[in-house]
Amino acid sequence: MRRRMPLGLQLLLLQVTIVLATVVIAGLLALTLQQRQIRDAYRQQVLSVATSVAQLPIVIDAYPTPDPSATLQPLAELIREASGMTFVVITDANGIRYSHPNPARIGELVSTDPATTLGGEVFVGTETGTLGETLRAKVPVHAPDGRVIGAASVGILESELAEDLREDVPVVVAWLGGAALLGSFGSALLARMFRRRIHGLEPDEIARLLEAREAMLHGIREGVLAVDARGQVALANDEALRLLGLDADPTGRPAREVLDPALLPLLADDRVVVDELVLAHERTLLANRTTATVGGRRIADLLTLRDRTELFTALRELDGQRSLTETLRAQAHEFSNHLHVLQGLIELGRREDAVRFIERIGGGGRVLDGAALGEVQDAAVAALLVAKAAVARERQVRVTLDADSALDTGGDDVVTVLGNLLDNAVDAVGAGGRVEVLVQQEDDGGVFVRVDDNGPGVPDADRERVFEAGVTTKAAAGRPHGRGIGLALVARIARRRGGAAVLSKSPLGGTRVIVRLGPLSVPADVDEPVAAR
Repeated sequence: MRRRMPLGLQLLLLQVTIVLATVVIAGLLALTLQQRQIRDAYRQQVLSVATSVAQLPIVIDAYPTPDPSATLQPLAELIREASGMTFVVITDANGIRYSHPNPARIGELVSTDPATTLGGEVFVGTETGTLGETLRAKVPVHAPDGRVIGAASVGILESELAEDLREDVPVVVAWLGGAALLGSFGSALLARMFRRRIHGLEPDEIARLLEAREAMLHGIREGVLAVDARGQVALANDEALRLLGLDADPTGRPAREVLDPALLPLLADDRVVVDELVLAHERTLLANRTTATVGGRRIADLLTLRDRTELFTALRELDGQRSLTETLRAQAHEFSNHLHVLQGLIELGRREDAVRFIERIGGGGRVLDGAALGEVQDAAVAALLVAKAAVARERQVRVTLDADSALDTGGDDVVTVLGNLLDNAVDAVGAGGRVEVLVQQEDDGGVFVRVDDNGPGVPDADRERVFEAGVTTKAAAGRPHGRGIGLALVARIARRRGGAAVLSKSPLGGTRVIVRLGPLSVPADVDEPVAAR
């Protein structure tokens, strides 16, 4: 198989060819322009000398004399030698020479047609005479009364013009040769620099690397996002577009315009980011950041994003299930004790005491106070309320459903919002606390949710920040999964549904959180969380 020429050599040969072709064309053009300039200069010179000769008073005064050539021949030769012309010829009105470089030609008719000049016109051009091919100018000589009494012809051999041009050729060639050498040297340096920039790789190797990069980048199940030193997105794979809710490729656009605001702090400083939990829109992501360097130079910050939304939800549900299991275990133990008491009273024949004991404990099995649960028709919401109330009861927290509660359909958004608010409220009040819940269907199809507690409340300094991702007023103890995520998620869901999330002082003494969710038909818009008021 024939080996392909290396890319560096191809570039060098191509550039050298371009340089040489440019130099040759430029040289030919320069020589052509130089020849034209030299010819134009000589045309102007012969015309100027001829005009001067024709207008000299001594020339005009010599015509009426018996022997004009006696005066004009020495004068013409003097002018010829001084001007460097090949000939200076003066004729009469019939074209008979009064002067010539060869004195033997004096008195003869000129070898070229003098009619044009003797007719009063000026001629400049190339003609062949007794001395050879010359560039000449012919100017009529006028008497004081205006009559044409003769002509002055001045010329220079074409061979002398060519000689002048040949004298300039070596200089032009030397400059062009130097330019060619300099261009070739520059081409070699450029080819070397280009080769170094692409790390010595050949085009087919670059193509294979690109194909492998694309396959690997878009095939991995983690989001990969690169932001260059200018703050522009340099790379984003398919998973990153999905996790960040981007419809179009953001490559080349400023990161602050396309990324969720929650991700921007990860790129703002040089701190180490390892498995940091971030709420981007309504997704819980695990973010890592590394710095990409080439040759010791920092070229980009690389973010890797893993979707932990489902895992986060599962962990929260697992926490709830564990609490509910403990509650059911305690209730089973309590129920077993009650049965033992009843069995003992019956065996002792104390039936009346057994009846009174049953009446006394008859309400103990309810885990949710309030008769309004029957108006909550949404099965998922009703089940959530029962489960959360059972967990709260085990923690010695009383959950009450407002009698005005009524809900036909809620959906996953209501379950998410209500679950987060109840978890926060129960965590806040502690043992002996109280939580009141109101959930209502609105006339436009939206949902109104209100949760009150008698806990310590939210400090004034944190009241404006509790709906931001990562902000929490809870201690690190307890459930460790996703602190500072719940309320931020609630606010974003409210915004997407065209509603709002508001925090205020509760009549119970603690915190009141009101969330309004608009109808499900409201278009999604989850750019930023709603701030607390």
